[in-house]
Amino acid sequence: MAKVLIAQGGGPTAVINQSMVGAVLESRKFNNVDLVYGAFHGVRGIVDEELLDLTQETTHNLEMVANTPSSALGSTRDKPDLKYCQEIFKVLQAHEISYFFYIGGNDSSDTVRIVSEEAQKANYGMRCIHIPKTIDNDLVVNDHTPGFPSAARFVAQAFIGANLDNSALPGIYIAVVMGRHAGFLTAASALGKKFPDDGPHLIYLPERVFDVEKFLADVKATMDRYGRCVIAVSEGIHDEEGVPIAVKLAKNVEQDAHGNVQLSGTGALADMLCEEIRTKLGVKRVRGDTFGYVQRSFIGCVSDVDQREAREVGEKAVQYAMWDDSDGSVVIDRTGFYSSDYRLLPLKTVAGKTKVMPDEFIADSGTDVTDAFRLYLRPLLGSGMPDAYRLRQNLVPRVLNP
Repeated sequence: MAKVLIAQGGGPTAVINQSMVGAVLESRKFNNVDLVYGAFHGVRGIVDEELLDLTQETTHNLEMVANTPSSALGSTRDKPDLKYCQEIFKVLQAHEISYFFYIGGNDSSDTVRIVSEEAQKANYGMRCIHIPKTIDNDLVVNDHTPGFPSAARFVAQAFIGANLDNSALPGIYIAVVMGRHAGFLTAASALGKKFPDDGPHLIYLPERVFDVEKFLADVKATMDRYGRCVIAVSEGIHDEEGVPIAVKLAKNVEQDAHGNVQLSGTGALADMLCEEIRTKLGVKRVRGDTFGYVQRSFIGCVSDVDQREAREVGEKAVQYAMWDDSDGSVVIDRTGFYSSDYRLLPLKTVAGKTKVMPDEFIADSGTDVTDAFRLYLRPLLGSGMPDAYRLRQNLVPRVLNP
């Protein structure tokens, strides 16, 4: 009889549990599957042999967990190299795992690739499938990735609220959104606009060079035009040499465990841009926010489209492993006005690669998105997107000062 192991890696999302539960329930349908395990905290849990028997879990509770954001199995930021993956394979082999499903982004797909190659070298009959997930939407080949639509829905709704607030009490508002190399999530802020003068008035993406002086000129021009300015900024904005603006403006630079410069997590970028505006434009009412973790697993505005597709990629992963007897990465394709279909591609096609926003999604100004992007994103946000309205300006004539 076969054993299945499922793990979750990288940053949590609002729908990653849908993929996990989809894989669990689909696996339990197959007569050849005896046990379904889950690894606590991703590949770290595999190496430490911290495994959970999901075969004993009730279907009802699994469904409740599926509708709960974040990673129910726990996650990890470990980036396994060959030696690490060899340790993973040893544990999988020791527990006689026949099917390994890893839900994650770029690094996770590369981990699956290496583990798959180790199994092939050892002539060990194990299927390895990567199940896509990332709010950054930066997995190549995929039209989009589960987790992104819900995070994008949060960003769009957050900017609806920020714009309403800024309209009532005019000033300058900056929000820094996740996205080190790809600007998809920051660009989602544009879906919060209803009227021509709504914010965000300026959107800055890592796909374009960021110049501080031009930024200040853009802000001043917007203030002159509207008397206020709402700005969406990707954490990964950089200068012409590729140096992150957060590093360029910072006095002290923080790094994470992998040596990557801390960008949005510290709130420093928003504070530094606000200070540039205060000191060089003389505007006093300037406020900055950093969305940070809140955009990843926010429970209040999950996309129903995202939920459905996240469940389906988990189910399809199991079907490809069982029926096609293949390793690979599940990929989402867009069909029709909006529907989705799935393929299994070789792991090397996706593993370790990064997708960025195509030029046709970015306006010539470099500070806005195009209608092509709006048409791309809108179906993914799902049903029931809130809308904002305003009073009509039926002014009463002045009496004392006509």
